[in-house]
Amino acid sequence: MTKVHVIENGVQATEKINMLQSEGFTKEDIYLFAHDKNRSENLTDATDTADVGLSEQGLVSAVGNMFKSRGDELRSKFESVGLSKADAEKYEKELDEGRLVLVACKK
Repeated sequence: MTKVHVIENGVQATEKINMLQSEGFTKEDIYLFAHDKNRSENLTDATDTADVGLSEQGLVSAVGNMFKSRGDELRSKFESVGLSKADAEKYEKELDEGRLVLVACKK
């Protein structure tokens, strides 16, 4: 099961994370994305949510992402947590507009 929410800020992120936890997701099931890498890292740390790492991406994708544009990297990470290619493109455009994308997926 995968749920995606487009949100505007960290306050909304915290509210959605709490809602998702009440629905049975753990913080390890929840990923928070922002277009700006620093913002993404800061919000992930502040909300104690999961980071898309080797276990989600695999070694080849993780290394490949080091050489991709930020948009390509984000689309790849979206796909690695279960979104389709079309959805990855759609949500990456939301990030381009300054919004945040919260993805919750049961593993």
